[in-house]
Amino acid sequence: MIDSSFPLIDLHRHLDGNVRIRTILDLAAQHGIPLPASDEEGLRPFVQVTEPQSDVMAFIEKFRYMVGVLADYDACRRIALENVLDAHQEGLDYVELRFSPLFMAQPHRLHPQGVVEAVIDGVDAGRKETGMKVNLIGILSRTYGQQLAWQELEALLVFADKLVAIDLAGDEANYPGKWFTEHLERARQNGLYLTVHAGESAGAQSVWQAVLELKANRIGHAVHAIEDPRLVDYLSEMGIGIETNLTSNVQTSTVSSYAAHPLRHFLEKGCLATINTDDPGISGIDLRHEYEVAAPAAGLSPEQVSQAQRNALVVAFLDQQEKDELLKKKQMAL
Repeated sequence: MIDSSFPLIDLHRHLDGNVRIRTILDLAAQHGIPLPASDEEGLRPFVQVTEPQSDVMAFIEKFRYMVGVLADYDACRRIALENVLDAHQEGLDYVELRFSPLFMAQPHRLHPQGVVEAVIDGVDAGRKETGMKVNLIGILSRTYGQQLAWQELEALLVFADKLVAIDLAGDEANYPGKWFTEHLERARQNGLYLTVHAGESAGAQSVWQAVLELKANRIGHAVHAIEDPRLVDYLSEMGIGIETNLTSNVQTSTVSSYAAHPLRHFLEKGCLATINTDDPGISGIDLRHEYEVAAPAAGLSPEQVSQAQRNALVVAFLDQQEKDELLKKKQMAL
């Protein structure tokens, strides 16, 4: 169960994988973009996962219509705002929203820098409307290769003071992290934290590379880290956060079932593992589902669920004063 006296935090949520179905329909109608269905229930199977996919890249195909309707910067601004409103409605106290400006820009040839500015504007509007604590993580999508990753990074670094971190995401199996060492070092030199999708589509060695060469502060997914006990010990000893996404990992066939997920083992070994949603719009879930349904199905005890919730505050990309204020605000509200 969720501890109501402690902040509820989502550290791994892709805003471009969390677009309201109603918004997809609205934007498609506004811009004359064809869709495979004209109502929410008809469109749902095309944008939400209804059964496990063959792999991560098959899962990513569900993004097609979510980003395909981003025809202008106002559309990007709208989905960013709605992400904050939805997180607030969900009862979250803090969320880190991540996005790939190039991924959002490509369908309609927008400029990645314009996408970044629009997302920042939308999130700012959401903060003002809700009073919610929100931070942004910019993604480098490795799937586009090294050269385009430089362009994406430059677009993000123009607004470095509006971001807390850079993430390396995309096709991990075919675009290894070693190709992006210089990109992430540049981001780190600009004062940004680093998180890396690793150990989702590739093995434990990908996680080793992320922490030793890319100097990641946190790892997204990290599922295959379990294959190397020495790596699990290292993640625990070094206090490297693990951004776990239970339902997403089942839906991408990264694990065969909730029961097969290594989250419980990570927690038993003292790792700073957390519970997150990944792409809630695509997965058809929210963070409460992950805590109350997915986590028990993954074998977590109530104490372990509570520990994962507390770990999220420890590894959040916030300074100590911000963490203290978040905790104080939550406890004053009781």
